[in-house]
Amino acid sequence: MSKEQHSNIEEYHLNRHQPGEDQFVIHDLKTYLNRNSNNTTRPHIHSYYQIIWFKTGMGKHYVDFISHEVNDQMIFFIAKNQVHYFDKNIEYEGFLLHFNETFLGQDDETDFFLKCNLFNNPYQQPYCRVDTSTISKLDINIQQLKGELAESNPFGRNEIIRAYLKSVLILVQRSKNAYNIQQPDSFTADDKRIQLVKFFNLVEEHYKEGLTINEYARKLNISTRTLSDLTNQQVNKTPSQMIQERIILEAQRLLVHSNLNINQIGFRMGFDDPSYFVKYFKKHTKMSPSDFRKTIA
Repeated sequence: MSKEQHSNIEEYHLNRHQPGEDQFVIHDLKTYLNRNSNNTTRPHIHSYYQIIWFKTGMGKHYVDFISHEVNDQMIFFIAKNQVHYFDKNIEYEGFLLHFNETFLGQDDETDFFLKCNLFNNPYQQPYCRVDTSTISKLDINIQQLKGELAESNPFGRNEIIRAYLKSVLILVQRSKNAYNIQQPDSFTADDKRIQLVKFFNLVEEHYKEGLTINEYARKLNISTRTLSDLTNQQVNKTPSQMIQERIILEAQRLLVHSNLNINQIGFRMGFDDPSYFVKYFKKHTKMSPSDFRKTIA
């Protein structure tokens, strides 16, 4: 795993631009935290996806600007480029799974990965509790993955790992679906949601560019009315609200985790006029960028 310094926040990579190296790894959680506590307890981001299975232990995990309670048998889903960090508890038992998007993003795998909306964290809670019936199944898959990673014969290795990883994602998605039934304002995965997740991904790719709702709809080959109906029905928000929330979230990340000044952050967010960025931020957060930075610091 390599890292880069982005102002005062570290960005970690998993063999990025090295397709011949492992694109998926598993770590024992307790061992990993003991070895890397200086890094894991500081805000950081990755260019890969991370699943954190807290099998035992109590504490807190921080995702963006929210503190989440950690209890036994909780799984967190950390998307690429999402700021998070661990508390100082290094006695957790569990596992970490790291994988690059390209590992599952190959042709027929793409729609499956989109159906697993585990990592759409700007729009839902980034965790769930593993139900009792799933724990042993997950354990079996984890052991199979560890065994295959240790396999000296490379023939078909990635295909087997990919199959077991998909199995893990399915099991976790089932647990999350069951968990979400008990939670307000949550959603589950089905075939109809693929279009919505594609919109999520487009927002992630283009939110700094000032695209209109019509331009987003064209990229999805649907009408603006269909897109609006989709977001209203699924997350009770308009497409514009979702884009605005993503812009604000990134601005907040930069205000807290970078040394850029307000004008530089506004420019990075696509605002040519710094004063308009300040007004935009204040409209959506009820405080100015400078006040937000002071409050969180």
